[in-house]
Amino acid sequence: MHETQGTGAAATDISTQDMIGVADIGVVGLAVMGENLVLNMEGRGFTVAVFNRTVARVDDFVDGRAAGLRIVGARSPEAFVRALKPPRRVLMMVRAGDPVDQTIEHLLPYLEPGDILMDGGNSHFADTERRAALLRERGLLYVGTGVSGGEEGALHGPSIMPGGHAEAWPHVGPIFQAIAARVADGTPCCDWVGAGGSGHFVKMVHNGIEYGDMQMIGEAYALMRGALGFTPERMSEVFARWNEGRLDSYLVEITARILATKDDATGVPMVDVILDTAGQKGTGKWTSTTALDLGVPAATIAEAVFARCMSALKDERVTASGVLAGPDAAWQGDADAFVADLELALYASKICSYAQGFSLMRLAAVEYGWQLDYGRVAQMWRGGCIIRAAFLDDIKAAYDASPLLPNLLLAPFFRDALAGAQGAWRRVVGAAVTLGIPVPAFSSALAYYDGYRSERLPANLLQAQRDYFGAHTYERVDQPRGKFFHTDWTGEGGDTASTPYTV
Repeated sequence: MHETQGTGAAATDISTQDMIGVADIGVVGLAVMGENLVLNMEGRGFTVAVFNRTVARVDDFVDGRAAGLRIVGARSPEAFVRALKPPRRVLMMVRAGDPVDQTIEHLLPYLEPGDILMDGGNSHFADTERRAALLRERGLLYVGTGVSGGEEGALHGPSIMPGGHAEAWPHVGPIFQAIAARVADGTPCCDWVGAGGSGHFVKMVHNGIEYGDMQMIGEAYALMRGALGFTPERMSEVFARWNEGRLDSYLVEITARILATKDDATGVPMVDVILDTAGQKGTGKWTSTTALDLGVPAATIAEAVFARCMSALKDERVTASGVLAGPDAAWQGDADAFVADLELALYASKICSYAQGFSLMRLAAVEYGWQLDYGRVAQMWRGGCIIRAAFLDDIKAAYDASPLLPNLLLAPFFRDALAGAQGAWRRVVGAAVTLGIPVPAFSSALAYYDGYRSERLPANLLQAQRDYFGAHTYERVDQPRGKFFHTDWTGEGGDTASTPYTV
């Protein structure tokens, strides 16, 4: 392969020595997202250097999709770094975990103080915090940036969520904002998130909400299929109609398209030839475990993760279906009315799922000392990303009006929306229970709503139980918060009590 410098017309063959300082930015990793981001950058006028651990991928890319473009192929980390203008801006698009650390180690010998390393993969935010601290000691700037939008978004405009060393933003912001998706008024779906691992944290929460969205859409599909007996074609029409109203979103839009697609080999609906076992790459699980770590109720997101785990038990479920009894009930009622209820149930559940995600970000900001702008986060998710939806404009408006809003459910718009939807929502969950159709996301979202609006929960009994068997103490309703008491419930325990603490 010849290393090349793009000229805007046909690429010109140049030697390694001639590659010094010709590229505005470099990308390591030429899988689907990496390749398409490179083409996006080049299409916005930037010269891009590329490198991949498997050098044949560089050859194939430069001689194929990148032929004749301002894209410089490098066959070693040294040549790659040398091709970049200072301060060198390197975007790593490699698999999360050890591959990121290995890529950093391979590049470090050739980088200089002030150069900028960026991780555009789905890294865990704690790893980003660690790497940022390590590279700061070496005089390098580090940015952990969430990138969402899949193959199409990477090529035409993703949502980009960068965080880390703020000094890097003036150098990388113009590139990121140039390639990002834009909302209707032209605002890019990219802005500086905050310090440390906040960019990757926001992307993690995005993915957790994405899990919830997909599960709830799946539950709406299951109810229309299992209760109403709708065909995929008819369900496609329903989702297409929903996409014209309050549920306008990328995931509802593609669901309508998926349900209208037929398998070329058999002619049956494509969705009917796909096995009902779902995969996952871990970000939804990270969202759920982080919520547990921070004590944030995010059951809808967690249930979406568990639903995928349940789907993986395909062989067990097949066996259980012939052994375990379910209800004999069948749907009786007006199908159109139920579809109308289902639309509201999906909308209300979606609001609660987003509320959980934003509450998680709010508590994380306190825990890690980040300054997050939740209205800006909503705007970054408005275009390009997988969860892009019209009602993110309403979320932005809610946080713009009240930046310290403790929970999205308390914003007047969403408070009123949930009040108007709850009758339909309860009818849908009730029907699902009666018919034996599992709706873990719908029902957990409703339980979240009912729990959050409850002045009194049965945790007083739970705390009494803890004090009974473990002397864990309790607070009293007639005493100031923070003052703890213990009862000798059996008459044999004495006055000794455990020190109160919350994990």
